[in-house]
Parts: sequence; structure tokens; C-alpha cells
Amino acid sequence: MTFKYYLETDMLYIELVKKVSIESEEVAAGIVLDFDEYQNVIGIEIEDAGRRIDLTKLEVTALPFIDFVFKKAA
Repeated sequence: MTFKYYLETDMLYIELVKKVSIESEEVAAGIVLDFDEYQNVIGIEIEDAGRRIDLTKLEVTALPFIDFVFKKAA
């Protein structure tokens, strides 16, 4: 998962999976979901991100990083 912020347009893009977007849908004002060929959500675009969310803080909780690292290495 990758977070990309574009200062010039104040847009935050959350790339969930690195795939090509086939379709996009605005699900709420300024919130756009990108879909792959199987209709899976692969990205989330948030317009006017600096006004909608606090971009100075990113919290990560309850993600199994340790389990993921050990399973991947095995």
C-alpha cells in the first residue's frame, strides 16, 4: 500500500494494489475509487485532502507486520 500526496492539487492517493485502473467512480463528493478489471478497489483518491484530513499524522494500528515479515521470509 502506498500513500501519494500531490501538493499542487491537494490530492491524496492511496494505492492499495499496484494495478491498472479500468474504471473510477466518485462515491462521495471528492472521493473517487479506482477499480481493476475484476471490479476490485485498487485505489482511493481524496480531493482537497489537506482540508478534509490531518496530513501531519499517520497512525498504523493492529497490522500484522511481524507475522507478515516472518511468513514471507520462511
